Amino acid sequence: MAYEREYWITVLERIARPVLEHLAAGTLLENLPAAGPRTKYASLEATARVLVGIAPWLELATDGPEEKLRREFAHLARESLRMGLNSTCPDRFNFHDGDQPLVDAGFLAHAVLRAPNELLEKLEPLLQTKLVEGFISSRQIRPYFCNWLLFSAMVEAALFKITGQYDPVRVDYAVRQHEQWYLGDGTYGDGPELHWDYYNSFVIQPMLLDVIEVFADESTECKAMHEKAVRRAQRYAVIQERLIAPDGSFPPLGRSLTYRFGAFQLLAQMALRDELPSPLTPAQVRTALTAVIRRTMDAPGTFDDQGWLTIGLCGHQPQIGEPYITTASTYLCTAGLLPLGLPRTHEFWSAPPEPFTSQKVWSGHQDVTADKAL
Repeated sequence: MAYEREYWITVLERIARPVLEHLAAGTLLENLPAAGPRTKYASLEATARVLVGIAPWLELATDGPEEKLRREFAHLARESLRMGLNSTCPDRFNFHDGDQPLVDAGFLAHAVLRAPNELLEKLEPLLQTKLVEGFISSRQIRPYFCNWLLFSAMVEAALFKITGQYDPVRVDYAVRQHEQWYLGDGTYGDGPELHWDYYNSFVIQPMLLDVIEVFADESTECKAMHEKAVRRAQRYAVIQERLIAPDGSFPPLGRSLTYRFGAFQLLAQMALRDELPSPLTPAQVRTALTAVIRRTMDAPGTFDDQGWLTIGLCGHQPQIGEPYITTASTYLCTAGLLPLGLPRTHEFWSAPPEPFTSQKVWSGHQDVTADKAL
């Protein structure tokens, strides 16, 4: 419904504006809460994570006040890229010093694929060249034997989109390994082992789907896996929807919980792709995701006095953050906003509210169906 979309837009603006405005002005690192020895990663990290979630919305031309805001943010995003790709700017992006830049090069590459018009075609040729150079320099980083393989593959997907060239080994290796790491019932291992966390949603399935589709006509590995990957993602979307409690909370399992509602990127992506499986409806998924966003973003202490996100899941909970977590890291929460890339006339936004599964179950509804494994 309209009021829910307006709430999501309000959340998007509150999260993204400080990052993009400060980077566009060249004052991001000057104002972002201290990241200590990880400061050298913070500019690319915060920017890529903001853009990967808001990119579909940036790409969607609309009308009215929302269109005015969208154009403003699309401009801010391009100005942010201009500053980040300026080698003389204090906020310049680090694409290759250390391990972390591979991760956020991957997220930035994903953002470019999700908004090719606003984040690529509207960049002047010199900036496109600098972006390509940055992506290529990230190849120096050897990915860990886990979901990191997909960051390398996603960088290659962006390079293919921009230049028509890519390293097929990095793509096929990532896809092949994740096929080997499939554990059943819509779930992949993060590496050879099962991890009870949200990395199937933070990284694995959203990136795997899009990498496979970019290279479906180029790679036999990708073509062979496409149908299976979609079917598995649909099953995992059902699992994700059922994990959401009636009050919008969800099990605090595994690492990187400070990404908050970004834990439901895969569910959000399947809504964006218009590929939600039965029995999920767009309206119940909207209701479920809105509940999660409210539960995580409306908690006192979620933002500091200057408007930056704090480290935590429900408010300021710094002990939840792992050693690799800084303020910049937390901006991956935007990945839960992907359905804003659907027009307001789409059923996801226009259909009347529906209770989601756990609300039905715990209020005694009679029309709840049995869950089925894939």
